[in-house]
Amino acid sequence: MAQYDVVIIGGGPGGYNAAIRAGQLGLKVAVVEGRETLGGVCLNVGCMPSKALLHASELYAAATGGEFATLGIDVKPKLNLAQMMAQKADSVLALTKGIEFLFKKNKVEWIKGWGRIDGPGKVVVKAIDGAETTLEAKNILIATGSEPTPLPGVTVDNKRIVDSTGALSLPEVPGHLVVIGAGVIGLELGSVWRRLGAEVTVVEYLDRVCPGMDEETAKTFQRSLTKQGFKFQLGQKVTGAKASASGVEITMEPVKGGEPQTLAANYVLVAIGRRPFTQGLGLETVGVTPDKRGMIANDHFRTSAPGVWVVGDVTSGPMLAHKAEDEGVACIELIAGKAGHVNYDLIPGVIYTAPEVATVGKTEEELKAAGVVYKVGKFPFTANSRAKINHEGEGFVKVLADAKTDRILGVHMIGPNVGDMIAEYCVAMEFSASSEDVARTCHPHPTRSEALRQAAMGVEGWTMQA
Repeated sequence: MAQYDVVIIGGGPGGYNAAIRAGQLGLKVAVVEGRETLGGVCLNVGCMPSKALLHASELYAAATGGEFATLGIDVKPKLNLAQMMAQKADSVLALTKGIEFLFKKNKVEWIKGWGRIDGPGKVVVKAIDGAETTLEAKNILIATGSEPTPLPGVTVDNKRIVDSTGALSLPEVPGHLVVIGAGVIGLELGSVWRRLGAEVTVVEYLDRVCPGMDEETAKTFQRSLTKQGFKFQLGQKVTGAKASASGVEITMEPVKGGEPQTLAANYVLVAIGRRPFTQGLGLETVGVTPDKRGMIANDHFRTSAPGVWVVGDVTSGPMLAHKAEDEGVACIELIAGKAGHVNYDLIPGVIYTAPEVATVGKTEEELKAAGVVYKVGKFPFTANSRAKINHEGEGFVKVLADAKTDRILGVHMIGPNVGDMIAEYCVAMEFSASSEDVARTCHPHPTRSEALRQAAMGVEGWTMQA
């Protein structure tokens, strides 16, 4: 029986980063992953392929929507959807091969197959051919991630009614795509197909997009998507969907009551969220019981069973790849006797549409509910010289700071490249910076990042460029 310091079930961002860190710290580690490639949902059918299509579709939209012509570039583009999908696949393969290289570099063993716990310290791996192998581990780390949440009355067939995986590989540009769910996944994938020519209607149960997001930012975001051609049906409960060979008819009714209605589409994307993946993990053999959602509780990544740990989407906190990465590293460091820690107050969220949306820390609504007195500094990208030159003036940067101490409490941005720029405020807030700290830090000119500084200046009312 093979023996390890750590056996990790799942090769996604939480699992593979945990494995690499374990290898760096000299632990004997194995990752059990049944996919043909490493990287989990994120690399294979999530974050990375969606970004490949978002990038390609953004360029296509610039070429067909007048932006190129405005810049003096006259072209007549033609969509080659097969090639767009092929380059996506090539990029994903390169990334997954990169993880294999890092495993070899750090002496991480990849055991191909599906893992389940079989009592304390034991993991059974079922290979593709059905053969089973038992591994012995001092520590077992569950990093099995999540799967799309099903919607009652709507059966995903990944032909006409698709989940996020199916929406990444549609065989044609839909005439009409209905997206059920106005969250990150639905709006990103809806953006891809809207730019490529589809009519897109978003149906959402709540009366707003992106629940939990700073309200002003969410409203600005919805207006931007509406200008791009999105249609929104908010406050609507989808009750059913019937697929045919050529399309789908969905039925829905107002949440607050009213007459039901039908909506016809070529394809329907179900994107109402994700749920933890815990099926068949053998949790009962070590006395671990998930909650109703399938979530496994943890105390500093420890489950209720000694020697069994959990990170990522399968446990509490935001279902984000970078959160899983941080947890994987911290968990392994605790196992190795070090001080592992994750600051859950400073996990950024990004929506990779155009414009992008990026947030970190508290929203205005959260601060008001908590009775915190705060100040606001806000700066529009229309006043940022680089954004203006690049015809990217949509959006703003908003900084929320404590009225007494000036400590930065939250930052909310919508605009060009804000998904990268939010990291500046993550670092600032990690060091408990004040808005004045950012306001008095020299930023290069002309860059979009100057908007971050100008917004910080605005907290004390001395914005200089607007």
